[in-house]
Formats: sequence, structure tokens, C-alpha cells
Amino acid sequence: MTPAAATIRIVAAVIDDGRGNVLVVRKHGATAFMQPGGKPEPGETPLQTLARELREELGVQLLADSAIALGQFSAWAVNEPGQRVQADVWWVRVEGVPLAQAEIAELIWIPLHPPHGVCLAALSEGHILPAARTLFATR
Repeated sequence: MTPAAATIRIVAAVIDDGRGNVLVVRKHGATAFMQPGGKPEPGETPLQTLARELREELGVQLLADSAIALGQFSAWAVNEPGQRVQADVWWVRVEGVPLAQAEIAELIWIPLHPPHGVCLAALSEGHILPAARTLFATR
């Protein structure tokens, strides 16, 4: 019997530029791009986690009243073999200009609709961006 895969719980953000593009980031040592975000610290709510991660990794401030829950999604992790990642995902607005900081090696704006032009994590490509496209189609 194969042991169950460990699950990494994160909170992630979809940030758009108002022109049909969304922000994705690549961590140092990784090849795939993904939504910005990260792991909660003890006692943090999802939006507190997202505010902290966006400040630390991108130098921007989350505008909490803009947050719209996109859902909870799960996929195999790209940077931790044999583990799954489960993300609470929010569409948010931010204040400031995102800059790669901390563990982020690179950030880019990609089209919300494929082709995206970069290698994306399975969670982003198969779950988060399709949910964001559905939300944007109704707005």
C-alpha cells in the first residue's frame, strides 16, 4: 500500500493588471511560475497570510476589501516531489509596484487566457487560472 501524499497548505493570489494579464512568480531554484502567496503562520487567517506574503515577496500592500474568494484547489507540488499542495485562492488588488524580493527570483505578467508563454505549475495552469477566467467572464 502506498502512503498518502503529504499536503502543503498555502494561500495564493490572483493579481491582474486591468488589461487581461495576471502576475506569476518563480522562486529561486524553480523552473515553473505560480501565483504569489505562501504558507500560513500559526493563528493567521488566509487574508493575513496573503497580506504578509505579498509584502515580503513583492513589496506590495494587499487591499483586503478587494478580495474575492476563488476557491480551494489541489494539485501535485512542483517544488516538493511526492507532495500535494492545497491552496485557498483569492483574487485581490494591491497597492504598489510588485518587485521580486525574498525567495522570488522573477515575476512576470502573463495573459489570463492561454497560451501563457511560460512553464506554469499544475495548480496555476489547471485550476487557479481557469477559475480566474470564469470570474473575469462574469465581471
